[in-house]
Amino acid sequence: MGERIRILVVDDHHVVRQGLVALLNIMPEIEVVGEASDGLEAIKLHQILQPDITLMDLQLPKLGGVDAIIRIRADAPAARFIVLTTFDGDEDIFRSLQAGAKAYLLKGMTVEELLSTILAVHKGKTRISPTIAEKLAERMSGQALTARELAVLERIVAGRANKEIASDLDISEATVKSHINSLLGKLGVGDRTHAATVALQRGIVHLK
Repeated sequence: MGERIRILVVDDHHVVRQGLVALLNIMPEIEVVGEASDGLEAIKLHQILQPDITLMDLQLPKLGGVDAIIRIRADAPAARFIVLTTFDGDEDIFRSLQAGAKAYLLKGMTVEELLSTILAVHKGKTRISPTIAEKLAERMSGQALTARELAVLERIVAGRANKEIASDLDISEATVKSHINSLLGKLGVGDRTHAATVALQRGIVHLK
């Protein structure tokens, strides 16, 4: 048998991380070389350990998973990542793959699915399940929000009124209303409440 696949596990939940490490350690093909509990630690350990593959959670303290992937790949373009998360919003999937992740798994996956994905990614392949691919296709067919529309949407989700949003962004209330009308159309919803719900469901905005 050849050399084992060296894995770095990144997850901020200690119990989840320990469970994942224990699971991977019983696989003869795999060696867990390190664990990180936040995005900054992941960057540091990746530089030191240079693993074959990093299993990356998205919701991390200090620096999120997507940003950690971007930062690591800036120094190590060949670095390989499998996103392992509870988030299945199309925007989360899109941002992860755009950052350079080779696969996107939900934490409810089977052991067989995890192992086959690791083996595939180690061979340089991309692994996306049909469900994830469908969500990604929906995201690609939709219209992207502008940076200003996203800023307005984040504040709608936070429960801020138009006047407060205008003050936050240093724009007029009329401009805020214009951005809201535009983002409602792009999201295919009729009001602010529905926009906030869709934004959270799709992973466009996350609650802090």
